[in-house]
Amino acid sequence: MIVPLLIALHVVFVVLWIGGVGFVTLVIFPQLLQMSDSIEQVLMFHRIEGKFGKQAKIYVWLTGLTGALLLYYTGLYKSLFTMSTLGISVMIFVWAFYLAVLTFEKKLFSKIFEGRQIEGKKVFWYLSAFHYVVLGLSLLAVFAGVWQGHGG
Repeated sequence: MIVPLLIALHVVFVVLWIGGVGFVTLVIFPQLLQMSDSIEQVLMFHRIEGKFGKQAKIYVWLTGLTGALLLYYTGLYKSLFTMSTLGISVMIFVWAFYLAVLTFEKKLFSKIFEGRQIEGKKVFWYLSAFHYVVLGLSLLAVFAGVWQGHGG
């Protein structure tokens, strides 16, 4: 009874997390890049990021918690990082990458842009490109999880 519940919760948290990343990447960043006023771009980005950033951190942690519990209750932790759990290994890698980015994003981006005079539009272009990479990794994790879960 616990495993189906954990699977359902895990999928819901993944949908909220990666669905949000998809929305930000495919809808919000194109809107930001079309704006001509850099101040307006920054203000809109901070309003959206302030709300979704906090939610994303919660979803990432809940995804990790339910995933870890699933590994424990199914016994799959015993065969992690083998060919038989390749899909799960990909999901763990992407989750850990997200966790690191969300945990250290301020330090990471301040280091990347440190000492550089970069125009606002270019900063948002870089952030947009980064989000496309992250979205691609996210979709790879979803693909790997579904593939693993259905006998792949």
